[in-house]
Order: sequence, then structure tokens, then C-alpha cells
Amino acid sequence: MLELYLDTVDVKQVKRFSSSLPIKGVTTNPSILANAGVGVNQILPELAKILGSQARFHVQVVSQSVDKIVEEARHLNALPFDIVVKIAATEIGLTAIKQIKQHKINVLATAIYSVQQGFCAALCGADYLAPYVNRIDAMGNSGVAVVADLQKLLTLNNLECKLLPASFKNTLQVMEVMKLGIGAITLPVDVTEQMIIHPAVKPAVDKFDKDWRSSFGEKLSYES
Repeated sequence: MLELYLDTVDVKQVKRFSSSLPIKGVTTNPSILANAGVGVNQILPELAKILGSQARFHVQVVSQSVDKIVEEARHLNALPFDIVVKIAATEIGLTAIKQIKQHKINVLATAIYSVQQGFCAALCGADYLAPYVNRIDAMGNSGVAVVADLQKLLTLNNLECKLLPASFKNTLQVMEVMKLGIGAITLPVDVTEQMIIHPAVKPAVDKFDKDWRSSFGEKLSYES
């Protein structure tokens, strides 16, 4: 089953969508946390209360050297939550991923803009890959095509790594990558809302209600 994540630490929105959608967990990055003005130790307990003990959280390191990334990853892994450590898929990041996987820590390789970059991260042992779909589109390439090629390479090489595409601006991008058989996806709040709201729905529901009340008044279905 597809793992569905919310790309936010907005407690109100996480509570909202987790009541109607099977949310696996939350993805974060340093910018999301900084903009919200909350740290990992403050927000994860709040989110865990909403999503439950099985929730998975993707948390990105902020260290810049291999040794410090590995150390930071070990500390994140020691927290009492199901945490996947996010590491940018740079040369330093790939080196760190190889070392971190020796400690059996789950890793997401993030900031992926090309097929070769993502595939190298998978070969280094990353458990998840996060290609930035809309950002790739904004650079004049096709984010969906990058996801498609990565999925094909993972399948051809029997790699258990899951694609977790990120960076979406509309539901069309979302649906195109979901058709590719990806294992996970993370959505911002506005796109999540677009997934479940359509302007034609309310008029249809209003008509159902009007027609029913014209014949049956306040009776419920089982009372008619």
C-alpha cells in the first residue's frame, strides 16, 4: 500500500487530514521546522499523539561533514519515534549514507534532481528517494519523467528502495507519479486539500439533500 505523508508540521492540518485520510506520517526539513518555529523534540510528541505509535517521521540532518552527519543520524535514530533520517544526496551525503546504513538506520536521500543522482543514492543503500517533482519542472525538465526512470531502475536492479516524490504544486503532478507504482509520496497541505475537494461535489450533494427533503422531510434513510 502506498505510504502517504504530509509535508508539514502544522498540527491543526495534520489532525484535520489524518481524520479522513490514511496518513502514514510526516516529512520535515530544516526550512519547514524553522518557518514553524518548532524543534524536533517539541513537534514529534505532538504529532505522535495525533497519528499514533505507528507513525513514521522523516527528519533531516543539518550537519555538513560526513562524521557529524553520521553522529547526528545516530542521535535521531535513538529518539523514541519511528524516524527516517533525511540526507541530501550530495557527494558528502552519499558517503554518509553508506556509513549510516552500517548501523541499520533508515535513510531518505533527499534533494534529488536527476535520475543518476537518485540511482546512486539507492545503490548506497538509501531506503527512500525524494525527487523534487515541481522543482525539476521549474528547471525546464520533467519531474514525472525523472520519477519514472528511477522507478524503472529500482525495479530492474531489484532494489528495495522506495520512491517518495516531493515538491508538488497540483494534483496532476501527483496523479502522474502515482500511476508509476511509487511506494510513497508526501504532499503539502494545499495539494492534499485539492485531492479531496472538487467544486462540482457540493452542488451535487446539495441537490441530493433538496430532493430528499422535498419528499421525506427530516426523515433519515432508514426511516423512509
